[in-house]
Amino acid sequence: MRAVKNIHRILPALLLLFALGSPFNTAIAQARYPGREWDKARSPETLGWSSQKLKLARRYSESTGSAAVMIVVDGVVKEGKLDLSRTLEELGIDDGPPKLTAEEKQARVIDLLKARSGVYHPALGEIPAMQALRPQRGSHKPGTFWYYNNWDFNVLGTIFERSTGTTIREAFAARIARPLMMQDFRPQDVEYVRGEESVHPIFPFRMSARDAARFGLLYLRKGEWQGARIVPEGWVEESTRSHSLLPEAGVFGTFGGYGYMWWVAVGGKQYPSVDLREGAYSAHGYGGHFIVVIPHFNMVVVHRNDTERVGPDLDNEKIMARFGALLRLILESRLN
Repeated sequence: MRAVKNIHRILPALLLLFALGSPFNTAIAQARYPGREWDKARSPETLGWSSQKLKLARRYSESTGSAAVMIVVDGVVKEGKLDLSRTLEELGIDDGPPKLTAEEKQARVIDLLKARSGVYHPALGEIPAMQALRPQRGSHKPGTFWYYNNWDFNVLGTIFERSTGTTIREAFAARIARPLMMQDFRPQDVEYVRGEESVHPIFPFRMSARDAARFGLLYLRKGEWQGARIVPEGWVEESTRSHSLLPEAGVFGTFGGYGYMWWVAVGGKQYPSVDLREGAYSAHGYGGHFIVVIPHFNMVVVHRNDTERVGPDLDNEKIMARFGALLRLILESRLN
């Protein structure tokens, strides 16, 4: 869920939604899901939150230009078509000049999921900061070094489509959006952007805040939705644990670790100035879009910026600092 390019159909700037049971009663919480529409809480206090403190969070979000913030409180399909141990060579993956080396072709699908392929070919969708940090070709063997690598993510899209015989937009619509009853998503909300840097396109999503919240809730519920298994529980657990520790100084203003295309809190640390507790993880979209899953508080927080209207902010450290401050204000609104 890396590429949430823009989230349209703007919602009010701060919503406390959907009483899925008390955060201290997991059995009740896991039995509730939204229907075709999200239910709004009668008042924050009924869920153990302070209205006055949430107003402070809302005013802060408005001061930083947030287009929508949504809080849900309490609230790769396993078919054997893809072997994660297969190498790029076995899958027939290459790229345009300069082509991949024999060593680079030994990168496995699992290495790409972890952003540890060791393939530092130019890629579509890289921002200048990513280009500046990209290691030299051949500097690290596959599987040995973590680098947030658009080439890995884009190639995973190519591998998925070749292996399943379906497009990403069709698969997401059929396997995720429809079962979760997403209210706004349409297959055409997944674009395919091609260019000269690479033969592998980037595939940005457009997603509304309320649909992104359903995706986050699916993971909070460990891949289950209203009694149906959408994503294998083992996959959820494995993909959202840290497989790589980020440099102590942080990467793009983010701390902690990295899973399978999820940023993972380590010791509660992921964004500046806030403790998310162990087990939290998040998806980051271009320009300041976030889905944050916080199991300790049984909650999901979604944030969006109106990047199509005002353009993206490319200062990642500033984005992360602001978002960390907003999350801190939200968590400080809890009454217990």
